[in-house]
Amino acid sequence: MTELGVTSVEIHLPSGFSFSSVSAGIKVSGRPDLALVECCAGTTAAAVFTKNRVVAAPVVIGREALRKSRGKIRAVVVNSGNANCATGPQGLHACHAVCRETARILGTRTDKVFPSSTGIIGVPLPTGKILAQVPDLIAQRQGTPEAARKFAETIMTTDTHPKVASAVLQIRHHEVRLLGIAKGSGMIHPQLATMLVYLFTDVAATARELKQLLAPVCDETFNCISVDGDTSTNDTVLLLASGESGVDLKDRRATRLLRAALLEICQSLAEQIVRDGEGVRHVIRLSIEGARTRNDARQIARAIAHSPLVKTAWAGADPNWGRILAAVGRSGVPVNPEGISIFIGEQRVCHRGQAFAFNEKAAHQHLSLPTCEVRVQLGPGGTPLRFLTTDLTSEYVRINADYST
Repeated sequence: MTELGVTSVEIHLPSGFSFSSVSAGIKVSGRPDLALVECCAGTTAAAVFTKNRVVAAPVVIGREALRKSRGKIRAVVVNSGNANCATGPQGLHACHAVCRETARILGTRTDKVFPSSTGIIGVPLPTGKILAQVPDLIAQRQGTPEAARKFAETIMTTDTHPKVASAVLQIRHHEVRLLGIAKGSGMIHPQLATMLVYLFTDVAATARELKQLLAPVCDETFNCISVDGDTSTNDTVLLLASGESGVDLKDRRATRLLRAALLEICQSLAEQIVRDGEGVRHVIRLSIEGARTRNDARQIARAIAHSPLVKTAWAGADPNWGRILAAVGRSGVPVNPEGISIFIGEQRVCHRGQAFAFNEKAAHQHLSLPTCEVRVQLGPGGTPLRFLTTDLTSEYVRINADYST
């Protein structure tokens, strides 16, 4: 629980949303793999999508839905176990068919159904199996925390556990609730990651107001994490507002409180994604200080976080600061090597670009912790950029070597 009341355990369900999950036979395991969110009439939405030039059919259809409906969404349909990417016109047709059938049963327009998919690329979506389960999926929807948690479990692929965070705010004698649900474990990189994130609130807001809230929050959270440097084809962060709380964003205090809570929820989900990274044993809280711009700091953080040499050193809890220094130097950002200092935990291990006497055993012990702190100082001043990343282990290789077979 944070000072704003954000929790990753209890689910505070915003009014206006109901959830359901069924097994459609997409996953070989037989586990639930098809999920629905029904939104009350008047629900508005905004989204941020992957920066990958190769995008899955649901990303194409989801963008189109938000544009055609002017940000009005009545349902979200998610399947796991199949990305519906690199499937050509057939994939777009399959996605449309699922949205159309969902809209027909709910009595709404097709462009008010927002689709998402996650799973293996290049395999045709089993449209028939999904369409056969849509009636049951809709019939089983419930506005309960248990149904929301089941939704979080259903959208998982290589995740080891569901990822949720929620909060309750008191604004003008009204209770405002926020809920975040995410999936993501591998192929995690800024410009989003292999992740689907659904954010729900019961404030009243226009689609434009939601986009103004969402974009900077994503920049500070989901665009500041990395497990392996890969960017997926399906990444989506969707923010939905039902308007059921009676609070709108014309109130500056309401906007300020909502932005702060949304930021905390996304920070929590981002860390849950990184902590659940495939094969991860150590989460690294990387801080870049003294960069000229935020973009420079992010570019340096990515160079460090994506270096196999750095990440494998972290896997072995090896305080090999020279690999970090080398990554800074090849980041493409102009830096003064003589101004660089590196810290592992509280210990300075590099000063002005050179070795600095430190306790190697203590540094090794710090890097052996589940969560480690590494700071890179480029010079004085500047706002630190916080970046979450991980080590790279043999377990990551095993998981991804066997992913499709």
